[in-house]
Amino acid sequence: MRRTPALVAIVAFVGLVAASAAAGYEPGGAHAAQPSTLAGKVWVLTSLVGKPPLRATELTSEFTTGGKISGSAGCNQYSGSYTVAGSSFRISSPLASTRKACTRAVELQETGFLKALASARSYSVSGGKLTLKSASGKSLLTFKAQSQQLAGTSWTVSAYNNGKQGFESVLAGTKLTAVFGKDGNLSGFGGCNNYSGPYKATAPKVTIGPLASTMMHCGEPAGVSDQEARYLAALQTAATYRVEGTRLELRTAAGALAAELKRK
Repeated sequence: MRRTPALVAIVAFVGLVAASAAAGYEPGGAHAAQPSTLAGKVWVLTSLVGKPPLRATELTSEFTTGGKISGSAGCNQYSGSYTVAGSSFRISSPLASTRKACTRAVELQETGFLKALASARSYSVSGGKLTLKSASGKSLLTFKAQSQQLAGTSWTVSAYNNGKQGFESVLAGTKLTAVFGKDGNLSGFGGCNNYSGPYKATAPKVTIGPLASTMMHCGEPAGVSDQEARYLAALQTAATYRVEGTRLELRTAAGALAAELKRK
């Protein structure tokens, strides 16, 4: 078959696209950021329009490969959708948030944070740092990637799965703890007894147990021994985990919360 100049040009173009794809080239520039560098991490805010976040507040963003964004705005949780193309970024649906009462200063920061997210038009990721910029290229938000390392961390328990399709807060007057040793040993206090046992964690997967504990009997406060038994059982159902700021979530293989903990 005789090839016309137009057909030759088309064949050459297709060959160029194939070669570029094999070399990792993406339309939009060789230096365009890839969605995989944005998704799959928990990002903790370090700067909002050039200023650090208020003390005792943690603002986070987490992006899924399916185009969903969620996180903490410092007081309330928010969620929505986003799109990326090369290095361009856009929140593609209005952000929804919970409606907890906050101090005035925290409310103003939260409003500014969500407005900045909605105004972002491009992003870059470099060295564990995420920057979202306006259409004019001004830096609106900077984040650092949250470490998902469990080894060497210590936590206090906020709530746990009671094994009866319920999620219970820790009894008033009791303190439950979890210390993930660098030697692969988990230890802590269950409210009455000390406990320990092996664990393995490679984010986002975790296995815990079997756990053993001392055998003291505690009658006060009422229900403390039952709480301990339920808490230790919940720990051993954990299959995945996620660290977000000062918070640790342990979830079962079915995705149910096993325990929620806060960093000491």
